[in-house]
Amino acid sequence: MTPARFHQILDLIHWSGRGLAAILTCDERMVRRWGAGTTEIPPIIAEWLEALAATHVAYPPPAPGAWQRRARPVREGEHLNTDRE
Repeated sequence: MTPARFHQILDLIHWSGRGLAAILTCDERMVRRWGAGTTEIPPIIAEWLEALAATHVAYPPPAPGAWQRRARPVREGEHLNTDRE
């Protein structure tokens, strides 16, 4: 895996190098070296990242819709049921 592809995948899956290091429980410097191309990305990590990228492409997030809108918060003293007196 090239450093360019490595960065492309991290961008695609919305991960930072720091986040990847935390997930892998490895030193952040190692992840930075992978991104800089000074250390080879282990094949098992490259394969895993490619699989994650393929999954993100195959299953994009749902389109915006009503699920995304938040209800107005209820204020103190206000009732949820507007028919109530």
